[in-house]
Amino acid sequence: MTIEGQTTGGPQGSAPVRFNALDADPRWQVIWAERGTFEADDASPKPKSYVLEMFPYPSGRIHMGHVRNYTMGDVLARYRRMTGHEVLHPMGWDAFGMPAENAAMEKGVHPGAWTRANIADMRTQLKRLGFALDWSRELATCEPDYYGQEQALFLDLFAHGLVYRKESAVNWDPVDHTVLANEQVIDGRGWRSGALVERRKLSQWFLRITDFADDLLAGLGDLDQWPAKVRTMQENWIGKSRGLKFRFDISDPLPGHETLEVFTTRPDTIFGASFAAIAADHPIAQALAANDPALVDFIAACKRTGTAAAEVETAEKLGFDTGLRVVHPFDPDWTLPLFVANFVLMEYGTGAVFGVPAHDQRDLDFARKYQLPVTRVVAASADLADAPVGDEADSAPGVLVQSRFLDGMTVEAGKAEVIARAEASCWGEGTTVWRLRDWGVSRQRYWGTPIPIVHCDACGVVPVPTEQLPVVLPEDVTFDVPGNPLDRHPTWKHVDCPACGAPARRETDTLDTFVDSSWYFIRFASQPDDKPFDKAVAEQWLPVGQYIGGVEHAILHLLYARFWTRALNRIGRLDVAEPFAGLFTQGMVTHETYSRTVEERTETGEVLTVPKWLSPDDIERRDEGVFETATGLAVTVGRVEKMSKSKKNTIDPGPIVDQYGADAVRWFMLSDSPPERDLPWSEAGIEGAWRLVQRVWRLTEPGAAGDGAAPKLERLRHRTIQGIADDIDALQFNKAVAKLFSFVAALEKAPAGPDRARAAETLILLVAPMVPHLAEEAWARLGRDGLVADAAWPAVDPAMLVDDQVTIAVQVNGKLRDTLTAAKDADKGALEAMAMASEKVIRVLDGATPRKIVVVPGRLVNIVA
Repeated sequence: MTIEGQTTGGPQGSAPVRFNALDADPRWQVIWAERGTFEADDASPKPKSYVLEMFPYPSGRIHMGHVRNYTMGDVLARYRRMTGHEVLHPMGWDAFGMPAENAAMEKGVHPGAWTRANIADMRTQLKRLGFALDWSRELATCEPDYYGQEQALFLDLFAHGLVYRKESAVNWDPVDHTVLANEQVIDGRGWRSGALVERRKLSQWFLRITDFADDLLAGLGDLDQWPAKVRTMQENWIGKSRGLKFRFDISDPLPGHETLEVFTTRPDTIFGASFAAIAADHPIAQALAANDPALVDFIAACKRTGTAAAEVETAEKLGFDTGLRVVHPFDPDWTLPLFVANFVLMEYGTGAVFGVPAHDQRDLDFARKYQLPVTRVVAASADLADAPVGDEADSAPGVLVQSRFLDGMTVEAGKAEVIARAEASCWGEGTTVWRLRDWGVSRQRYWGTPIPIVHCDACGVVPVPTEQLPVVLPEDVTFDVPGNPLDRHPTWKHVDCPACGAPARRETDTLDTFVDSSWYFIRFASQPDDKPFDKAVAEQWLPVGQYIGGVEHAILHLLYARFWTRALNRIGRLDVAEPFAGLFTQGMVTHETYSRTVEERTETGEVLTVPKWLSPDDIERRDEGVFETATGLAVTVGRVEKMSKSKKNTIDPGPIVDQYGADAVRWFMLSDSPPERDLPWSEAGIEGAWRLVQRVWRLTEPGAAGDGAAPKLERLRHRTIQGIADDIDALQFNKAVAKLFSFVAALEKAPAGPDRARAAETLILLVAPMVPHLAEEAWARLGRDGLVADAAWPAVDPAMLVDDQVTIAVQVNGKLRDTLTAAKDADKGALEAMAMASEKVIRVLDGATPRKIVVVPGRLVNIVA
């Protein structure tokens, strides 16, 4: 449907009165801004309500996924204002990060200029949708007034021993001369350069998140307003488990390496071991390599595998037989070969493992490749001990078999028995371990928060004094040479040591952008100039009452924010431990993908066949298929996926808003699917939402009337008020819209009169959180005082919520013959009379006289004939 002439009538043949969104939307947005309608008052005596959506990365354009997320939060924020709360509903920008540097390299623009221009564009787009945001608290993490306060918090944590520096393995791109995050390593190559990635050790900064592992795990039990799946994901990531740390004796040891220490969470499988393996940078491997060129080459090959767990798991399993053998702890005559293996990392456990091929896929793949024994030690039952192991390892639970004194035990009993014997014989000890690792926050990138540390040859690591903060990121950098521009800046990194005054060097690593998003919600609540936040003011708002965002952030962002809040709590900055009391993970807005294949040459000369993604605006549909408009080449229509800029399947809300108005877009985002499920974008859906906007507009015209009777309209009004309130509180927006549909339909049939006028005014208040421009326009048209944004949610008479009629089942000889509608307080005599007057009952009795009539008031009448 093309909507022509917003100032005149609707589609041809429709009524001449129509809501003019292009006129109303900007007018009310200006009024809200001029009056500061949505600015939160810290001093207000009203109960506080903090509603927050995960803040966006300023990529330049918002898409329908953004619109859905922020519309949900906006409805809740507006509703909370109407129910008497002082609401904080802010907006800011997660503005540091790699895309800005990529733009600098590819487009020749400065990351700061690119980011700030994008912020300006996206701010305009968000305001066009009429969100009830407190723009007075807007922040951008790339500005010194934000990251300078972050540096102050970092130094606080450093002073309390929660920050440290150590060598750590990283993914190193030898062409771009930079560290890559795990997700930037694709098939072992740098995602941008195409170069083979190396595993390299660098000095990195870490936060001691593992000090809080127990507390982070225990705290999940109190988050009853979080989705269960998110709590489970965090629990698995923290990964508390009981295991055994023990020592293998080495049969012909190297000097200084008489034993091999390993850790396992499955000591019960000790009799299924067929080999032991160590990491390429394990001390034993390094000692052996000093006299073995072949091992040197193998270790170099291992370093070309990234550090990502997923990549290590999927890479081909390769090993180098050291010639050494380790002695089985329960049998001195049983030895296992010791390999250096590419799937073992020093960063996990002790950098050494023993392999149980029958019950671990990685170990099975390795054993098959090197023709090692595969012995089943767990089976569904004892009589299946000899069941063969195929191409897939058996991870199913069962009882222990082929395990000597463990035979017949459960897995848990076997674990306990092995640990007990190891401790009694002093070759091992039971240990609680965590999957969680300390948070490495160093990034060898320019566009991020400078780490406020100075390196002095005499004094070592020296924190920047608080009075010298912020350490401002220099803007006069270039990206014409690979690597971090801060390393080669002529002046910025050179500074006098704050401790002794000698020439020193600034830290040129910047902080992981997850740090920026780990405390931004606190800065929204309190923004003094001289410190990160005021404790008393921030605690009026915290924790965030309702946090809304995508489930893709369910682990790292939420875990880091929970840690950061606890760390501030430990050092006395806050009396709050959990940052988000309520969490809602909304579904994604989805759309078809379009692509055609092209060949690209990497910087190393390799030719790759890759998809060229096309936006919906780049394609045209014909009878014979889908084609790229610019070239006429055939296009592959892919599956419906989450809207993402990388695959270009986004829908820009701007043209849609210009055509249908902001309220129709908002209503479609709310109405077409449960909010936790994905929402396929539909042009038909937005047209339906626009029609509903116009129906509401016509109903709120003074003196408008329907064409029929409206029985019990007042009762329906109260039930609709209560039902929509319940649905918004539960974030079930699609159900709220469905109730509005029913209410609108009833109003369209209602005759003019006091009940209908009252119901029409109520309708305006009920739709105000969802379609605020329409509501303001209708409120003003009815001549009501003030803004509907400041109006109270309509009151409910509890008596109107109680049914005054009930349905009575009528049975004859125990079989249902009729149902009757009766007054709720009807007595037995009245119900008996109504049942005997039923035509269906009369036909069944056929003149017979009932021998007995049993009446259960409010429920049934049973006639025994």
